[in-house]
Amino acid sequence: MGFVSFEFILRLIGAILGAIAGGLLGINLAIYLKVPPEAYVVVLGLVGFLTGLILTPYFTTRPLNYLTKKLSSMPPERLTAVVIGIFLGLVAAALLTLPLSLLPTPFGQIAPLVAAFVLCYLSVVILVSRQQDLQAFVKNFRISGSTTEKSGHPEEESFILLDTSVIIDGRILDISKTGFIRSTLLVPNFILLELQHIADSADPMRRSRGRRGMEILSELQNDSPVPTKITDADVSEAREADTKLVALGRHMRCPIMTNDYNLNRVAELQGVTVLNINDLANAVKAIFLPGETLTVKIIQQGRESDQGVGYLEDGTMIVVENGSHLLDATARVVVTKVLQTAAGRMIFAKL
Repeated sequence: MGFVSFEFILRLIGAILGAIAGGLLGINLAIYLKVPPEAYVVVLGLVGFLTGLILTPYFTTRPLNYLTKKLSSMPPERLTAVVIGIFLGLVAAALLTLPLSLLPTPFGQIAPLVAAFVLCYLSVVILVSRQQDLQAFVKNFRISGSTTEKSGHPEEESFILLDTSVIIDGRILDISKTGFIRSTLLVPNFILLELQHIADSADPMRRSRGRRGMEILSELQNDSPVPTKITDADVSEAREADTKLVALGRHMRCPIMTNDYNLNRVAELQGVTVLNINDLANAVKAIFLPGETLTVKIIQQGRESDQGVGYLEDGTMIVVENGSHLLDATARVVVTKVLQTAAGRMIFAKL
């Protein structure tokens, strides 16, 4: 027996009710016109049946699905503000029900319903507009009421949001194993969907990068000492993943870890803290001063005809003057200048 959807059942119920309503309308119309009712009952019953069959979902399942989607994508603090607002509005309306019901008819029956709607609406609007203050109040109340550890500091979980680029990069796995990261790594569901979309790409290069990101994420969850969680938290007013991530970081007041330069700039402009792994890598690279000697293997020619280029183990580029004739050879060089660029550190040297 095949599965019958709930929407199809509602369509049938709506069609039957529409046919009954159309038939009753046809009978009354025939009586009014003083003509035989059979034709009117059949025609209007058929019209009512089709109308109920077509329009029923727009009054039942469609609004319910829309409301469910909105609630599931709503940030937790906003959803909390809405629920508390409705509760406070209903409490205030309940206190006013008795005095409002004493009003003359029909105001005594209408006024309590109107008051409940207005008070709920005002409460929700006020609390949603002040949701950050509400979140701070709840957090302070929880901290003040909770027991502290022996160190005297309250236990509070902090998060770092991960971007797609930093997951695909893979270095976050090695960094997490060093113990420098103490916060919980948080991957929003829309970032996971973007990673899955990349893994399903028709382009072999993008598909390979996406699958590598999925493997890194799996290792973070299973092998890393740092907790890694997937969250359904979303931002309904944004569509693109980067915009959602920045808005979520602003709502949760937690930093974003990324390698994306544009996302880095946008997040900083909106006051969101950014942890860039490229900046971390540049900061921990060994510092060489002019006059120091290095041993480097020259693997390619530079921009100038007499230059040779080599790399250190950490990826730092070394440009060797008059080193083009030493391709695939190891040479001892002296540092002449160190240049820091947006792409990283570059060292100029001579033989």
